[in-house]
Amino acid sequence: MTAQENKPRSLKQLMEEGGGLSGFAWPEHEQEFGISIDRDGTWRHQGEPIRREKLVKLFATVLQRDDDGVYWLVTPGERGRVTVEDAPFVAVELDAESKPGVLRFRTNLDYWVEAGPDRPIRVAVDPKTGEPSPYVLVRDRLEALIARSVFYELVERAEERLDETGRPVLGVESAGTFFPLGAADDGAQDG
Repeated sequence: MTAQENKPRSLKQLMEEGGGLSGFAWPEHEQEFGISIDRDGTWRHQGEPIRREKLVKLFATVLQRDDDGVYWLVTPGERGRVTVEDAPFVAVELDAESKPGVLRFRTNLDYWVEAGPDRPIRVAVDPKTGEPSPYVLVRDRLEALIARSVFYELVERAEERLDETGRPVLGVESAGTFFPLGAADDGAQDG
């Protein structure tokens, strides 16, 4: 690793790239910030949308998720719980052309995420409705919900393969890793 690659990134770079400020001990004392994130990626303070994108990006750099799945804004001096309706980010665009063999997603905060072994794509299925909810890992246990239109693009690119049990699944490959999107027979019509 070169000296430039090893250099700590500035807060401005973290805000632009979607990086996170982490690696320090969390403060014991909890604050109440009144911050929440809607399913569509809207950040709110005391119920009102936060309209300044730079402020949202700043908050996103200190957003963390603990082992129990709870979201927090954490700085070396304070921490406060954040209510997240689904995922803290939304993948709103797919780029499969600029880097051959790599699927890139742009989030609602203009961060680009490359799916691969360190940033997997996963699909959770609601057991009651059967509706899929696809996600891509952004960083540090923080995911982006893949918008429905972007998921449809993934499905259009999907290919059929056999899973570890020998059942056919549809999925996509990115950075040499195959990500199942669903069973190949989910949309099959009865004959």
